[in-house]
Amino acid sequence: MAAAAAVTALAVFIAVRGVGPDAASGDVADAERPSAEAGEQSGGEQRVGEVLPEPRQGAPSGGADAEPTYDELMHTLFELDPELTGSGELVPVGGSDAAADPEAATVLRYRVDVEEGLGLDPEFFAEVVHRTLNDQRGWGNAGERSFARVSAGDHDFVVTLASPGTTADWCARSGLDITEDNVSCNSSSTERVMINAWRWAQGSETYGNDIGGYREMLVNHEVGHRLGYGHVLCPGEGEPAPVMMQQTKFLDSNGVTCRPNPWPHPEN
Repeated sequence: MAAAAAVTALAVFIAVRGVGPDAASGDVADAERPSAEAGEQSGGEQRVGEVLPEPRQGAPSGGADAEPTYDELMHTLFELDPELTGSGELVPVGGSDAAADPEAATVLRYRVDVEEGLGLDPEFFAEVVHRTLNDQRGWGNAGERSFARVSAGDHDFVVTLASPGTTADWCARSGLDITEDNVSCNSSSTERVMINAWRWAQGSETYGNDIGGYREMLVNHEVGHRLGYGHVLCPGEGEPAPVMMQQTKFLDSNGVTCRPNPWPHPEN
């Protein structure tokens, strides 16, 4: 893995372009499972019926002059130092995106910030967040809520992509230590839902080569905490893992193993 804030060849042509007692827990607390078991899963599992391409390391298949598609980027791993502490300057991503369902009972306004100097594409990150939050399988809950992205003004929370060191700092402000497993968190005493850029770039063993699905799960899980949902365990052998299960760390609990699942409502 490259040195701090290393950038793959992909970056050359990409434009730098609530609330409950469990909501603060992020991916940290897990009384039912010792953290030492976090890496036991062999990885490489996939969702039923889905054929997953191997993740790319760097440039898209179209060559150095081709603009990568959303799907290409979603299947691309990015290099990032797992021990990186970035600049600490969190910059809002410009522009806005309307709520998918403006008639929903609640429309939540959120901002996307990306730490300056990461070498990751801020606009791609913002697009993934917005698509994920407004997907019919997501937290919309059939008209209960929808999500609108803003870059300024009033907002309900801020989805923040930051280096592991900066993520740890913001999580610690809410009493959360994410350093042992280098994960993400909902920093509930602040406005920020913190997405660890190393996890965003490289994924987890539990998701194997499904880096796109992992990124969707990461957004849904941490925003789920912001909405007031706490951690849950695998309900039964071979079932889709609940999105509020700590899937970055493990897929099994109480003697049964779930399949990776990024969505609150995968059946939709």
